[in-house]
Amino acid sequence: MNVFPNFSRREALLAGGAVLVAQACPAAAASPFTSRRIAVTVRGAGPDVVLIPGLASGPFIWNQTMTLVPGYRYHLVQVRGFAGLAPDINKQAGPLLAPLTGEIARYVQENGLRRPAVVGHSMGGTLAMMLGLRPAPELGRVMVVDMLPEGAGMVGGTASGMGYLADQMSQYFTGTKAGRALFADMLARSPGGNDSDPDVVAKALTELAHTDLTPSLAHIRAPLRVVYAQPADKETAGALTQRFRAAYAASRAALTPIGPSGHVVMADQPQRFAEALKGFLKA
Repeated sequence: MNVFPNFSRREALLAGGAVLVAQACPAAAASPFTSRRIAVTVRGAGPDVVLIPGLASGPFIWNQTMTLVPGYRYHLVQVRGFAGLAPDINKQAGPLLAPLTGEIARYVQENGLRRPAVVGHSMGGTLAMMLGLRPAPELGRVMVVDMLPEGAGMVGGTASGMGYLADQMSQYFTGTKAGRALFADMLARSPGGNDSDPDVVAKALTELAHTDLTPSLAHIRAPLRVVYAQPADKETAGALTQRFRAAYAASRAALTPIGPSGHVVMADQPQRFAEALKGFLKA
């Protein structure tokens, strides 16, 4: 007797089989990942690669890279409050970088990503290194794009020296009319910045200025690659190379300069960055 009166025997068997699979594999029916700090979209198919954009940027910054480097399943992280995404709890008082790292780690674990490669640009590079310092999840490899382990080092300062100044600037940018106007103009000049929440951006900048991962670099277990932008001026490029070499001396990082380029290397030198990424992912 067919207990599925509107189905053929074959359809009934397939439907019954689907029920058994769902019962045996409850993870297959798991709810989509949700977070009040980040959003993640997935593109492509293949080995897993987590892409983390920089300050005030969104996933669009990786579009050309994904086109030039196909064959991977890209997990595009976006920080809430950046590039048009509502800030939610990222706007509240309290730490930002560590909770963001924790949410990326939770995404990797809940979605069963096994030893994914992680690529982070600028502030995303800081988050990638912080992710690599966690005991779990285990990462396959980490690429940092144009970011020093000491955030203040990107403007020639130190965490101890720049931290106080960053606190004062943050109060000016978020607490005064003139400061908000100036900050809005600055954000409008960065990719995605025009649609970013100034309070979240200021909070992230302040915390980056206080962050120095240099003493912890040796504890990043995954292979580390650092791609950094080189300006056209040879003297400036040489000084920048020395700064990056000194900053990452405590790690086993492989350093790859790409130039002439500004801070957003993947946009200024898309082909050369794509080749560096291909070599990194296949190493």
